[in-house]
Amino acid sequence: MLAALKHENDLALSDADFGLIVRLVKQHAGIHLGPHKRAMVYARLAGRLRDLGMANFGSYCETLADPRGEAEIGFLVNAITTNFTRFFRERHHFEHLAQEVIPAAIKRAAKTGRRRLRIWSAACATGEEAYSIAMTLRQYLPDLDLWDARVLATDISTDVLATAEAGIYGLRQMMDVPNEMVDKYFRPTVANPDDYKIAPLVSGLVTFNWLNLLENWPMEGPFDAIFCRNVIIYFDNHTQDSVVRRCGGMLAPDGVLYLGHSESALWSHCGLQLIGRSTYRRVG
Repeated sequence: MLAALKHENDLALSDADFGLIVRLVKQHAGIHLGPHKRAMVYARLAGRLRDLGMANFGSYCETLADPRGEAEIGFLVNAITTNFTRFFRERHHFEHLAQEVIPAAIKRAAKTGRRRLRIWSAACATGEEAYSIAMTLRQYLPDLDLWDARVLATDISTDVLATAEAGIYGLRQMMDVPNEMVDKYFRPTVANPDDYKIAPLVSGLVTFNWLNLLENWPMEGPFDAIFCRNVIIYFDNHTQDSVVRRCGGMLAPDGVLYLGHSESALWSHCGLQLIGRSTYRRVG
């Protein structure tokens, strides 16, 4: 390995600096960065160093290590966190939500008289997943306004949460949204006719909050479904197991946990039964 990653006339990222950044990201976000992520770390942080007027990563790492640099840790996490998402990503999960979870909630309400539905998007990124859940509720629960139904959406990145709360997306981002839903649940913005804002009857179902999956979870639950997709893949095995186990504990009896397609594994030791593609039900 080269002692430093250096672009011509640019900053240098030494082994020691990279090691410190790796440790801090693991400590504060649970994300494991292997040596192959070195170029990514450089690309995502070099602009920040220039903005701060720093000549090298050593100065930046001194700031990160200083107790007074705690605010910069937040920027580091925002910069390193991967936030790729899209509407109705891994569509089979939304089909299961529509065909299994919602009908089960309707049957339960018919027996108990309690119309309550709670769903958690545990790594919501820029909001597409949470709004896809809300649109599915609108489509498949005709008397939704008579229900106590909420979607909680959380993420560790304050940057993406701001984008999610704004709820404005371009046409390219909306390519996976059925035309019927575009007409119902989006409105063109005044500033740019190629940008669309989520309609209030969808956004009103969603609450966005900051949450670090490694820290305390203040919500009470239980949840009828949890979407924790394409996030634990960045954790080590121990952290994956801990997060999945905690998700299982937040589910209502027979509640459903959706993981990402690359995160499929048998989690029966966490009280979860595999019932479909990366789809698990709480048992026991």
